[in-house]
Amino acid sequence: MRSARDIAGDIDKIGGQINAFTGKESTCYYVKVLDTHVEDGIEILMDMLFNSKFDIDEMEKEKAVIYEEINMYEDSPEDTVHDMLSEVIFDGHPLGKPIIGTYDTINAFTRNNILDYIQENYGINNLVISVSGNFDEEKLIDTLDKNISKYLWENQILIPEIPVYKPGYKMKKKDIEQAHICLGIKGLPLDHEDYYALSILSNIMGGSMSSRLFQRIREEKGLAYSVYSYTTSYVKDGVFAIYAGVNPKQLKETSKLMVEEVNLLREKGVSEEELMTAKEQLKGNYILSLESVSGRMASIGKSQLLLKKVYTPDEVIELINKVSMDDINKVIKRVTDINQYSAAVVAKGEVTFEELITKN
Repeated sequence: MRSARDIAGDIDKIGGQINAFTGKESTCYYVKVLDTHVEDGIEILMDMLFNSKFDIDEMEKEKAVIYEEINMYEDSPEDTVHDMLSEVIFDGHPLGKPIIGTYDTINAFTRNNILDYIQENYGINNLVISVSGNFDEEKLIDTLDKNISKYLWENQILIPEIPVYKPGYKMKKKDIEQAHICLGIKGLPLDHEDYYALSILSNIMGGSMSSRLFQRIREEKGLAYSVYSYTTSYVKDGVFAIYAGVNPKQLKETSKLMVEEVNLLREKGVSEEELMTAKEQLKGNYILSLESVSGRMASIGKSQLLLKKVYTPDEVIELINKVSMDDINKVIKRVTDINQYSAAVVAKGEVTFEELITKN
């Protein structure tokens, strides 16, 4: 059983990296090493993951570190406004909670809370091992068997609840130079048949420099440096959202233009040229992302964990290519009812929901 210093020292000795990251529905603990040190890397990772002591004094130190991370996050209003939108859209549901937590939640949990959580959630039924890079598969499986089999236990499979959505608004006053706004609506879950159609539509709306929102709000009007749309999908639900960071005096005008673009999308749809361009952009981004070993490791691990299936690159490309204009029109109907939009704003001055979104 290593100390934190021992783990850092041992991973440095083999020229590796060890870390973790957390999403709304998954947590990843990973090690990245040269192919000549795979066995050592796996052993160190398993030791860290399953033999942690959770010393109370060390936990208090780590809580202090997380408090500072929350402070740093609070100084980033662009990040804050996205979490605020999630809080509105997933009101009362775990997906609406910030991943980092709050001062109160961090302060409240104990060592026993962590041990109970690990016992309930880190068993064999929730665990996926994802490996990407240069390795001998037979040797790798032998190494994993030796290092992980003694730590596995049966645990209950948790079934996520489906959030109940109703439009809402959240505003945070903060003494900052810009105003940050997010408009959002219920999106699609990961396994939905129109998942790629919505991804393509989002690209058309605000996923690139040639997108509608970028051209209208930044290039034509000069109102924002950063403006884009995005989709976030979970096992049971998702979000389609539009973001802009603007001068506070131009917040209402920018919001008006966002709403106009949503309405134009509903009324006139998209062109064949836009559809083809967005497909190529999506395919290009996907293929380029596969060049990262870490990115591929995370992608296939998340897919297996949440979808129980890993799609090959050829399968993903085929799914993108198969998206038709009829598919696009289906998702347009899903995300263009302005009456169903929620909003979140971080700005120094007060602004009401009605000033931002004019309902039909």
